[in-house]
Amino acid sequence: MLGWALTFLVIALIAGIFGFGGIASASAGIAQILFFVFLVLFIVAMVARAVRGRPPT
Repeated sequence: MLGWALTFLVIALIAGIFGFGGIASASAGIAQILFFVFLVLFIVAMVARAVRGRPPT
């Protein structure tokens, strides 16, 4: 998931450099959404692991 967010971020940066504003805006929006989804899933996984009693590796 984080890899996809980084991919769309790179696409947005490249499109922004070449002047494709619409594509850059759309890619940046997708990257932002994917990053926040990744962040929420990561926090949920850490809380679930802590509740089960296993220490992080």
